[in-house]
Amino acid sequence: QMPEFDFAALDPSDPASIEAAKMAASTRGVPKVGSLGTVGEVLNACFEELCEPTLIQPTFVIDYPVEVSPLAKPHRTKPGLTERFELFATGREIANSFSELTDPIDQRERFEAQAAKKAAGDEEACGVDEDFLLALEQGMPPTGGLGIGIDRVIMLLTNSASIRDVIAFPLLKKEE
Repeated sequence: QMPEFDFAALDPSDPASIEAAKMAASTRGVPKVGSLGTVGEVLNACFEELCEPTLIQPTFVIDYPVEVSPLAKPHRTKPGLTERFELFATGREIANSFSELTDPIDQRERFEAQAAKKAAGDEEACGVDEDFLLALEQGMPPTGGLGIGIDRVIMLLTNSASIRDVIAFPLLKKEE
């Protein structure tokens, strides 16, 4: 927990705010924050390290930073956030849901930012999906969804910390 630090008071466009967020996270023992480039990324790292393991009872976490939600629609009233929620229980994510981003220009910018992260070594980042962008450009209707499947149930039953530990498709698993 970081009760003495208020992320909401930071200006995401101010480099001093990013450094203040990194300093607060480092002080609390959050690993690898030095390489993060935005307040939203630091906030997400703090959440994953300090908060997520403590969410034992079913808990919905809402309004994620845009930097960590490349497919989610921007929040209607909260700049810098997205219309996204995740369900947590037993210290891990059980479900992920969001309103799909349907603006092809915004989506291309986010895909390009993700591709840059992937090129820099971020294993969870995605690349640019030209087919998806084409569908958006041709007029994809507003959509949303909820991601919970048998893999998440198996995670819960086997006490696995990562979905990669239980995924049934070997091509999606990292070779060891």
